Amino acid sequence: MIAVLWLLIMIFGEWQDGLFGLVIVANSLIGIVQELRAKRTLDRLAVVNEAPVRVRRDGSEREIPPYDVMLGDLVLVGPGDRLLVDGEVRASEGLEVDESLLNGEADPVHKAPGDQVLSGSFVVAGSGAFTATKVGEDAYAARLTAAASKFTLTRSELRDGVARFIKYITWLVVPIGALLIYSQVHRHADFGTAITGAVAGIVTMIPEGLVLMTSIAFAVGVIRLGRRKCLVQELPAIEGLARVDVLCLDKTGTLTEGGMDLGEVLPLRDGEPIEDALAALANADPRPNPTAQAIQARYPSTPTGWAARQRVPFSSARKWSGADFDGHGTWILGAPDVLIDPGSPAHAKASALASTGARVLTLCRAPDLDGQYGEAVALITLTQRLRPDAQETLAYFAKQGVTVKVLSGDNPQAVSVIATTLGIPGGDRAVDARTLPEDDPDKVAEILDTNTVFGRVTPQQKRMFVGALQSRGHVVAMTGDGVNDVLALKDADLGIAMGAGSPATKAVAQVVLLDNRFATLPHLVGEGRRVLANIERVSNLFLTKTFYAITLSLLTGLTGLAFPFAPRHSTLVNALTIGVPAFFLALAPTLQRAEPGFVPRVLRFAVPTGIACAATVLLSFLTAHLPASTLEQDRTSAVVTLFLITWWVLMLVVHPMTAWRIGLIAAMAVLFVLALTIPFAQDFFAFDPGGLHDILIAVGIAAVGAVLVSLAVKLTPPLGPIE
Repeated sequence: MIAVLWLLIMIFGEWQDGLFGLVIVANSLIGIVQELRAKRTLDRLAVVNEAPVRVRRDGSEREIPPYDVMLGDLVLVGPGDRLLVDGEVRASEGLEVDESLLNGEADPVHKAPGDQVLSGSFVVAGSGAFTATKVGEDAYAARLTAAASKFTLTRSELRDGVARFIKYITWLVVPIGALLIYSQVHRHADFGTAITGAVAGIVTMIPEGLVLMTSIAFAVGVIRLGRRKCLVQELPAIEGLARVDVLCLDKTGTLTEGGMDLGEVLPLRDGEPIEDALAALANADPRPNPTAQAIQARYPSTPTGWAARQRVPFSSARKWSGADFDGHGTWILGAPDVLIDPGSPAHAKASALASTGARVLTLCRAPDLDGQYGEAVALITLTQRLRPDAQETLAYFAKQGVTVKVLSGDNPQAVSVIATTLGIPGGDRAVDARTLPEDDPDKVAEILDTNTVFGRVTPQQKRMFVGALQSRGHVVAMTGDGVNDVLALKDADLGIAMGAGSPATKAVAQVVLLDNRFATLPHLVGEGRRVLANIERVSNLFLTKTFYAITLSLLTGLTGLAFPFAPRHSTLVNALTIGVPAFFLALAPTLQRAEPGFVPRVLRFAVPTGIACAATVLLSFLTAHLPASTLEQDRTSAVVTLFLITWWVLMLVVHPMTAWRIGLIAAMAVLFVLALTIPFAQDFFAFDPGGLHDILIAVGIAAVGAVLVSLAVKLTPPLGPIE
């Protein structure tokens, strides 16, 4: 549209009135450069985040990039691994695969040799190997993604809002533009002057910089987060960051560092080979989890004669793992409140240990691996290291009004101690998730509203908690690094995964913290808030311009008056009161949390403000419209009023005033005065001030307009300060 209008000016008008055509070049160049920078940042981070695939080729194991997997490769998998190709299982050691991302079924599926596995699923327990039968575009997940991408798009209120603005404006521009062209051509004997006036009105109606500023804000957000080792996998994630009001944290790997240290081994029965059993269990798993790794650090090798005949790997649903050792019986290692009778002295001792903040496990000698737990023979404590930045980060969220919920699979008492140590409000009242009603979501939502810390939370419950919070109108972010967090991450409004987490976790998250720094979260939230709040401010400026142009075009079209300014005038005023300031405002930091209702809020500001600006400018134009005055003098008075009134709108939008904002606004005023007074600029912009009397009248009318605009702004709720 701008290109067609520019062509009309080049044919029928003067080239100075075609300056608005530079917007096409500027929008294209700036947008392309920023998006290319963002793409390069994302590409580099994606390579860092890409989990290699373990395959066995020519009798040896190797790690290869996912795109190098070929038909017939023997792919090796363990807990947390994401299946990137389809295949047939060749070996299974308690291999359990979660296919919920494909079929919605939350229960893991046991896979035996000969069973089929599909890409898009992930391993939750055990280990195994499968032969790749379908790779690349033939794989199930790739075909599913290809089909889905044809019709699905992640919802973005900001993107939808800008699209609605464009749609509304298009409906208005076409009929009003046609009316304006007709009235200007009918009024003027000079066809060139008529076309110039009509183009001035139509060009000003188009918010040509709004999409550019939105693009720049998002692209710069991606680049800034990339510098902090944050991989943004979906663009609307930046929006989600700004809207979050509840943050659900998984304790292990988020509040605590990933590694653990083996503490005490406390026998409950005499004469048992406790250390040998621990060493055998820890070393029986070819893909040890952090618990097994902590035990391996003290017992690095399998005792002689302790070969595992049968093994059940650990899963967060069972909360135990075990093995049958030939000649030494069956041993199980897991959570005390799952393996020990609640009324026993051993359970009381385990609870006392957990209350100190230690993670407590129970070693049991069992009759078999079919759920018969047997008798506890020892308690094992593991010490977890708190992240040094956790307390400061949690304090930030408390200050910003973001509620924190700790959802952990560990003992509630142990979680409570850590939460209390970190100063989390309500941390001393941990809730045991096993006591929550499974069939009453409203009751669960009520309990979530009044409590902060939850222990013994299953993966299905984490997912239920996210849904319960969302049902209360909350925007929920979920952090996690383990397989047990995948379902909740997938359902949350914003999933945040740790870079050291499982490939499945990183696959479903919208944001990945590649350096595993919990302290990066405040920067994530701050960046999201900056983007949305500033785009809303920029939208106020651009849409105010659109609505004063629509009002002026409609009035001049109906009355047959000449349009109050030429295209070169609107280019100058728009650059000084919207274009240049908006560029800086779109990148300014802010602490304001985004709220829903982007489109209504902007329209409530822009419509009355735009109408007030139009009325003021038209009054100035008519006041200067004397028999002795020229059209150039009348337009000069109108432009002076237009600049002053839109300059006042700019001051209202950028509140509160800081040094750099005052400097920016003052610089815009100085540039306009220079354009109005320097002879070369006067000639270039077709200014004829007439006399001091006319300028003072224009300034006085602008002052009245500023009062009208201020009253119009009062009709809308305050946008809040920017920092």
